Amino acid sequence: MKIASWNVNSLKVRMPHLTEWLAEARPDVVALQETKLEDAKFPVDELAAAGYRAVFSGQKTYNGVALLARADLKGEFEDVVTDIPKLDDPQRRILAATIGGVRVVDLYVVNGKAVGDEKYAYKLDWLAKMREFLAAEIERYPQLVVLGDFNIAPDDRDVYDPVAWGEDILCSPPEREALKHITDLGLHDSFRLFEAGGEHFSWWDYRQGAFRRNMGLRIDLILIGEALKSAATAAAIDRTPRRWERPSDHTPVTVDLDI
Repeated sequence: MKIASWNVNSLKVRMPHLTEWLAEARPDVVALQETKLEDAKFPVDELAAAGYRAVFSGQKTYNGVALLARADLKGEFEDVVTDIPKLDDPQRRILAATIGGVRVVDLYVVNGKAVGDEKYAYKLDWLAKMREFLAAEIERYPQLVVLGDFNIAPDDRDVYDPVAWGEDILCSPPEREALKHITDLGLHDSFRLFEAGGEHFSWWDYRQGAFRRNMGLRIDLILIGEALKSAATAAAIDRTPRRWERPSDHTPVTVDLDI
């Protein structure tokens, strides 16, 4: 089973990219973030024509998450969750479902704007509540995958210039500690099971020729539960879509599981 995550930064704009990439990469399950579409406008028919079914939770202009599964993947989306306990939040950032025996939790984590901003405090609170939810999920569903745009670079290897970024947003110690509290539940960063080095990024700013100069961050993560660790056979960052015309500023990340 190949599982992918991609912040498409507007599904309406990036739909041709998505369908092209689905045809080339042929993932079994895909988590999308920043779809920026109300549910009534989600492209169900276009994705069906591409061979995928979907569940989604969206809103106009901002946020939005979706899960896609190949039409020939056995089973339906089960136990779908779009909101978690103790988090009264109209922003559409969370989508969980079970498919093919694997529990998949798609997250578009709050950006936080700047250290010390009220949105930063909101981000840390959001992450704390998410940890509570995931603690219950991993007890109920050992075959757990938590993936998405985390808006946190786990450590300095995941930052093109750690000195320049310092302890700014996306790299601050409290954000990294909040992420560690989540992985300490028994979740593993699948990419780091296969690649220990730096200079591997999933997001590049549109400005300053950042992609060409590889001035990026690795903030798109696929975390897998202990029960799936031995099943992981590969993990990758696919930079190809970032080279296409009018790309998302993020590129897909994938993990292959032998289950």
